[in-house]
Amino acid sequence: MNCAHPIDAAVLADYWLAAMPEPEADAVEEHLFTCDECGARLREIITLADAIRKLAREGSLLMVVSDAFLKRIAGEGLRVREYAPPRGGSVECTVTAEDDLLIGRLASNLSGAKRVDLCICDPLGVERLRLPDIPFDPAAGSIALQQSITYAKGASSETMIARLVSMDDAAGERLLGEYTFHHTRTLPGPGSW
Repeated sequence: MNCAHPIDAAVLADYWLAAMPEPEADAVEEHLFTCDECGARLREIITLADAIRKLAREGSLLMVVSDAFLKRIAGEGLRVREYAPPRGGSVECTVTAEDDLLIGRLASNLSGAKRVDLCICDPLGVERLRLPDIPFDPAAGSIALQQSITYAKGASSETMIARLVSMDDAAGERLLGEYTFHHTRTLPGPGSW
């Protein structure tokens, strides 16, 4: 690289998303006017962000989404299949070929939480995946987990347990809620697992 002061990719992403204070954004913009290398990196980040946005809109990612996102998607005519097991309980669920997004609504008291992790566990309760420090609104009372619709349409019948845990420096990990999803395959074709 010929750039004496390359801009970090996270800073470029914040700049592109307009998620930084104006004085910092102005400094990044000024640098971009004179630095082709950082400009090229910004274009790569834009391309990556567009690809991720496309996957999210297609429902192909396992991620936490906002209610505003869900309203916008529904307003665009996409079909959202949503299941909301009670805290500590379970729900029978499936998807159809017409579904565009699959949402698990995880209700919990989030008011005192500073950081929340979402753990995906197998039927025996063994953690298989952790989404650390997920975005959440402490006043919302729930998390909207988007399961990959691509995966769900191809998955065989199976059980998944989702756990919300609060992470606190002093108290450590505290269970906020556990939710069990019993998926029944309804689409024809070979199962994936």
